[in-house]
Amino acid sequence: MADALPDRLSTNPNSPYYNEELLAKGVGIRFNGAEKTNVDEYCVSEGWVRVIAGTAKDRFGNPMTIKLKGKVEPYLQEKA
Repeated sequence: MADALPDRLSTNPNSPYYNEELLAKGVGIRFNGAEKTNVDEYCVSEGWVRVIAGTAKDRFGNPMTIKLKGKVEPYLQEKA
């Protein structure tokens, strides 16, 4: 595979795990066999994802997230 996906990736620009170039290519997440579209951050080695919890915001205006544990499978999405 030409583009190896990192062990950990975040969609938050303030995170040290943010990678704009990779996110622009389109990264999909399969979590416990189900497709997830609301993933904010993932870690394959530790087996967790952070998903956005509705429209709730924290005191800094960032979306509230929930950490879920399970099998994480990131992949590059096909461009149509």
